[in-house]
Amino acid sequence: MSIGCKRTFGTLISTVLCSTLALGASSTPSRTTTKKTSDAKISDSSTAKKKIAKKSKVHHYYERFYTSPYAEDNTAGDITAGEDPVVRAAAVDALGNMNGTIVAIDPDTGRILAMVNQKLALSEGAQPCSTFKVAVGLAALSEGIITKDTDIKLGKRTRVNLTQALAHSNNAYFEEVGRRLGFEKVSYYAQQFGLGELAGYNIEGEHLGEFPSVELAKSLGGVGKMCSFGESISITPLQLGAMVAAIANNGSLYYLQHPTTPEEVATFKPRLKRTLDIANYIPQMTDGVDGAVRYGTARSLRASFIEEEILGKTGTCSKDGTRFGWFASYANTKYGRIVTVIFLRGDRHVSGPKAAEIAGHVYRNLYDHSFFAENSVAKEHASGITQ
Repeated sequence: MSIGCKRTFGTLISTVLCSTLALGASSTPSRTTTKKTSDAKISDSSTAKKKIAKKSKVHHYYERFYTSPYAEDNTAGDITAGEDPVVRAAAVDALGNMNGTIVAIDPDTGRILAMVNQKLALSEGAQPCSTFKVAVGLAALSEGIITKDTDIKLGKRTRVNLTQALAHSNNAYFEEVGRRLGFEKVSYYAQQFGLGELAGYNIEGEHLGEFPSVELAKSLGGVGKMCSFGESISITPLQLGAMVAAIANNGSLYYLQHPTTPEEVATFKPRLKRTLDIANYIPQMTDGVDGAVRYGTARSLRASFIEEEILGKTGTCSKDGTRFGWFASYANTKYGRIVTVIFLRGDRHVSGPKAAEIAGHVYRNLYDHSFFAENSVAKEHASGITQ
């Protein structure tokens, strides 16, 4: 019995020892595995935290605007006795209560047919945004730097020509073209097109825009930024209108005149400032400014008007808490031409496409009142032509 007990106890001890050894052998790897898993979790957590930290360092810039896109009375103080009543009514109706101005010009004479919100139209102006690309395109064509079909490489697989760049307002394209031109050439052509000088002839209250005498600092984008966004330039609605009128009439840069009485209308005489050597290059621009309206940045115009060909360029940018929306265009009809410049100020509701939309309403109103046909008949009688 005693011997049996000893054997049993010894057997029990052996079993316990074996179990302990077995347990020890199995527990050691288990601890190692747990530690590795724990380390992996810590490592993953650390990586995730680093990624979150990197994301948190990305600062999203939200521009604040302080200017209202609406105005209570944008016709107050306007002198209208010498304006075309049909054109003025069309412009006033289209502008509505937007904080902006509309200038309509006869490109064949330089006569201002209507100027809604004259205080703003005659002010010192604002950054032209992408409308300055029109001047850059003409300058580059004149210098032989590009043709209509010149593809400029903007990336590994992206090539853009002038038509595409104008239609879609491609900033990178015009930055590159601007750098190839250089500041001196850009400055020369801009001044030839009337920037930096008064556009009007004895128009009371007209202010002068500004064209810089030195290139924009390289740190701010240099001449490339000037040519894509109009940075460092201030242009007035009248200056832009005179330039577009010269394009519409194949190169005659007229002084703009704003008759203030019926008598001044009756004795009106065009005053030519100078002739621009751009007639051979305008056809190479046409597809681009036509494309802007048909399928590009100004296609909002076509929501109201598709009956006649409209060619134009939008512009959108901001400065000091105010957003600007530009659209300069001309109607190229069989009855004649008319230039319109829409300039808007405000917040995020303001843009070049919004200005183009308003221009569509102007052309719609003119068309519905047979403005082009009436002008055609008047011109024919004045020149002694009858049908």
